[in-house]
This record gives sequence, C-alpha cells and structure tokens, in this order.
Amino acid sequence: MIDPLTLLMFILFFGFMLFVHELGHYLFAKIFGINVEEFGFGYPPRLVKLFKIKETEFSLNWIPFGAFVRLSGETDPTVPGGFGTAKPWKRIIVLLGGPLMNLATGVLLFTLLFSQVGVPDYTKVMIASVAENSPAAQAGMQSGDLISQVNQTAISDSDTLIQLIQDNKGKEIEMVLQRGEESVVVRAVPRVNPPENEGALGVGLSTPMVPVPWIRTIPISVQATIDQCVAILEMPGMLIRGEVPKEQARVVGVVGIYTMFSQARERDVENQTSADPIDRTFTLRLLILISIALGLTNLFPIPALDGGRILFILPELLFRKRIPPKYENLVHLIGFVTLIALMFYITAQDIINPVKLP
Repeated sequence: MIDPLTLLMFILFFGFMLFVHELGHYLFAKIFGINVEEFGFGYPPRLVKLFKIKETEFSLNWIPFGAFVRLSGETDPTVPGGFGTAKPWKRIIVLLGGPLMNLATGVLLFTLLFSQVGVPDYTKVMIASVAENSPAAQAGMQSGDLISQVNQTAISDSDTLIQLIQDNKGKEIEMVLQRGEESVVVRAVPRVNPPENEGALGVGLSTPMVPVPWIRTIPISVQATIDQCVAILEMPGMLIRGEVPKEQARVVGVVGIYTMFSQARERDVENQTSADPIDRTFTLRLLILISIALGLTNLFPIPALDGGRILFILPELLFRKRIPPKYENLVHLIGFVTLIALMFYITAQDIINPVKLP
C-alpha cells in the first residue's frame, strides 16, 4: 500500500533533484547572455504562469516532477541571443551546468551526512555484527568493538585483519579489542569451513565514524562523490565479471526509485532508537546516490541527454565545422523517443519485479 506522506516526500525530493539540474542550465545560460524563454516547475501541460523576469516566463505545470528550461534558439542557430548562436564552449558549459549541479548537490548532501554521523576513520577496523554461535560470539566479541591487535600484530585496515584470520584458520588467535575506554583480550579459533555467508570468525566488519567540524567534511564529501561516480562507472564491468548480483546492478525508473525510497524511509523509522546514527540515514544516503547518478548518467554520450548534445558540439569546437542542425535535431528526436520507450520497459520491470534495497 502506498503511504501518502511517503509519496508526497518522494515527489518533493525527486522533483527537487530534477529542479536543481535545470537550475544549472538556467544559471549558466544567464551568465553567458543566452535568452531563456521559460523556466517551468513541473512538466507541461501548463497550469499557470507565475511571473516573468526579463525575457523568462516562470510557469507551474501539471506533472509534478522536476522542472524544465526552454532556451531561445535551442534548435535554431539563426535566433539572435539564442543558444544556437552562442560560442561552442559556452554551449558546452551550459549543457554541463545541469549535471554539475547534481554532483554539487551530492557533495552538499554528503556534507550533511558526515556532519550527522561523522567521517570514516580508515586507520581502524570495527566489528559491525557478530553471527550467533560463531567463534567471535563464543569469545565474547561485540558489535562496536575496535580490533587493534591480532597475535601482537597491529591492525590498521581490514585487509590485514582478513589475511591474518585466513592464515590462522583452525588455530587459536589472540585479539586485543578496544571497547569504549577499556581494552579487552579475547581468544578464538577461526573456522576452516564456515557456514555460508559467514566468515571464518563470524563477524561483519566496518569502518568507525568519528565526529569532525562540518567545514572539514567538505573535501571528504568531494572525494566521496568522486568515489561514488567511479563505483557507478565500474558497475557494468563488475556485473559482467559476476562480482555483484544482477539485482544490485539493474537499471530502475521512477517506480523503482520510489520503491527504494519507501524502503529507505521504513528502515529509518525502524532504526529510530538505534545507537548508531548511520542506521537512521538510509533515505539521505539514497538521495545522495540518486543525485550523483542523475548527474553522471546525463553526461553519457547518448542522444537527447546532455552528454549526447555535447558530443554534437565537439566537432565544431575542434574543427570549426558545425553539424547541420536538422541532422542533430533528428538524432536527438530518435534518441528521445528511444529513451521514452526504454523508460516504459524499465517501469514495467519495476512493477513486475519490484526492486529491493540491499
């Protein structure tokens, strides 16, 4: 059953992501003196004209998702003061404006996230979970413990810990744990043949978060956004190599995104009493992913997307020769129709086979 409040929040959040994208196009167009005929909130048909600033009409439209910007001379290079008459590098920057705003929003949301939960301390390894009846459980290891030593070897990253455990399967190991202000020494025997989905020791590992002033989260947020972009670009290759399940790499449409948003909201509500603040940020983390994915995918060289339109400008920039607008417009029209058809297919898959958050 669809929760009206969750649906309303989704429309507002998702619409905001699309609005930010179009705002980027609008701002750069105005910076370069390109006339903007209309800035629409939502998608046509038009509901009402709100106001007018210089040549730009601001409108409210019936379909309550996102926004659109209609540039003067967008498909006609003969219109004075229009997009088509601007220099190639200016047109490229205007097209980049939308994706860059989405990526900047990702940085902003990462800053908000890190300000709430802290930033990862990659010099420490924390136990995130302990499986029942595992060697770790029998040794008294607890979620939240920091593993500082194994057999007198200092642990500063999970790779070192995992290697030590693998090298000592079937042998007793001594571990020093940091539990709050005290150090705890435990002994356990890593299993040679652990149960499925459990490691030799029976623990899940994570990186502890440490609080920092919000200003210090900005460079970390920029790096986190870059890392997320790299992860998205690497996903097809990982899928081909079988490194990630198909369910986690599938393309989703608006229905699928809403399903994930609803699940994230439910998890945040369920975890309201959790001691770990990261457990209450599923929705925020999903919004970060949506924002970054929206910005990145729009840069793909696909007709009708920003990246595809940039691709048609590059020959003019490099060779001073413009591709005839009628051919470019035809390719973008075909690309747009293809994308709409693909979106209908993806939406059908979202309904038939609902996506689930990992």
